[in-house]
Amino acid sequence: MWDACHVPWMPELFTVPALQKLEEKRHRQFETVPYFDGVVTGQFDALVESFAGEPELYHPIRGRIRGERAFRQYLADTNAWLSERNISIEDVEHITRGRGGFEEVVLHLDGGNGPIGLPVAITGNRLPDGRIVELRIYYSSRPLVGTHLNRAPLLQPDPDVRTSDVIADYQRALAAGDVDAIVAAFEPDGYAREPGGAERVHTGPDALRAFYERRFSNGGGIQLEHCAVVDDGRACVLEYNLVRWGKTELPPEAGMAVYIRGESGKLAAARTYDDVNPPI
Repeated sequence: MWDACHVPWMPELFTVPALQKLEEKRHRQFETVPYFDGVVTGQFDALVESFAGEPELYHPIRGRIRGERAFRQYLADTNAWLSERNISIEDVEHITRGRGGFEEVVLHLDGGNGPIGLPVAITGNRLPDGRIVELRIYYSSRPLVGTHLNRAPLLQPDPDVRTSDVIADYQRALAAGDVDAIVAAFEPDGYAREPGGAERVHTGPDALRAFYERRFSNGGGIQLEHCAVVDDGRACVLEYNLVRWGKTELPPEAGMAVYIRGESGKLAAARTYDDVNPPI
């Protein structure tokens, strides 16, 4: 049986000079090498060998990438893209719980009309020995190409997936379109961030109320099928399929949300990663 993993690469597969360079840059030792840091090294053998079998990755724009040949081509293209766009990587969050976890970053890059801050989340599955079964990447394509590329489901809904405490309160309020309840789920200085850019942040009760009133303006709440969850008590990541937005039924569309609890136990942050075109 496999679990969601803290992403993604196995440090022992990298050459010592490459790993030392990364650790000096980040001022820490790695339990696993972060996703984009690993790609930037160009040590594709280490990335391929981090998988238990054939590499398999689900990408928001490229779709499923499976097999060593396709994966190596993807790595080469991504490495070149990172260089051409003058990208810097801002760490946001990661959690590890046994073999479970996820990684969040913001990619700061040169866009056609100026700088872009692209939020990216990465999760996946691995075996007990640490080798990866598959990786799943989530981000909105809108900051890059100007439009949403609605994304088919990556995972099946799982009726055994459960959320708890304030995360469950938030999910009930989201499904019901209950603005009062959803604002009450946040800390006084809590915020929600949209998928479409690092600057799309709504902080504090007034901004949150205005944001969710608009979100629920299509005649009701947002219904999610819950597919997988990892929760360490402070941070929770939920992979889902969005199936209804207010009165509009949608074909199931894949997404992921990260919830951070504050000191009081309410939400300090809710960050969403999907590519749904809101019917509002």
